[in-house]
Amino acid sequence: MTELCDEGGRLYANALRAGRIAREDVESAPCLMEFTLLHPDPDDANWLRPVAPSIALAQRLNPIEREITERRRLSIELSDAFEPFMDLSTQTTATTHSISVLEGGDRINAALDLATAQCQTEVLTVQPSNRFSDRSIIQGLERDRPLIERGVRIRTLYQHTARYSPEKLAYVDQFSNGKVEYRTIDELVERLIVCDETVAFIPTRDDQQVALELRHPGLVRYLTKVFEFMWGRAVPLSAGAPYETDPAGITDIQHSIAKLLVEGHVDEAIARRLGMNVRTCRSHIAKLATALGSGSRAQLGYLIAESGILKQEETAG
Repeated sequence: MTELCDEGGRLYANALRAGRIAREDVESAPCLMEFTLLHPDPDDANWLRPVAPSIALAQRLNPIEREITERRRLSIELSDAFEPFMDLSTQTTATTHSISVLEGGDRINAALDLATAQCQTEVLTVQPSNRFSDRSIIQGLERDRPLIERGVRIRTLYQHTARYSPEKLAYVDQFSNGKVEYRTIDELVERLIVCDETVAFIPTRDDQQVALELRHPGLVRYLTKVFEFMWGRAVPLSAGAPYETDPAGITDIQHSIAKLLVEGHVDEAIARRLGMNVRTCRSHIAKLATALGSGSRAQLGYLIAESGILKQEETAG
């Protein structure tokens, strides 16, 4: 306990003025006894006498000063223990600090919080689709709102499926008046965050529990160019649905699915890469098969190749 309650302070002042105070008067302020500011009157058990302020202060400060002295001793011991290694580390510091492995959600979020707190110009983010948890939404709001209030620009890439996610749309709506741009694209490979083109974060595991913090200028510059490449091919979230239908009745998303089918990806992999659930993916595959007149999965791959729709997509791109 470090603070004296208001009532205790008032009663202690009264006791100092009068030289004593009735025991029953201090029952409403137990902090007085916790601070050892009163002691029994040797002449009358119904009264308490105040401890001198200088003595009471010394009693409170002594353990704190002992702790400070002990911590100083420990800090000197630690400095002495690491001193022999300091010269050895100078040759490798530049390279080891350019790539840091972050394990565990708490450590990853702490590094992200620090990087965004230091960001002054722009944050680039690639966010593959997933169901937003309450915790993720709160963390995102806490991280993005101060950036926007400081005038930092934010550009975020989602997949087209984000247009149909109430959670993402509600999140985006929170920052409609800031320097924020959202675009969507059919396929995203992995999550990416870049701050001021000086530090980037990428995951190394699907469960998002291990990430790399990259500060090597060449790596960060390369990842920034990758982001700009995707950004230039993405559609502003405010531009309406990008799933246009061509004369053959095949939508853009079905073109993307067709391309992945021809490459040999299974339904689960296609759904994951396009940010949709497997049921929705299979529904699109069924519609694609109907549009091309396919009677089997094996025939569908052949008909996709023969139809020329992938060549049309390349020409349009």
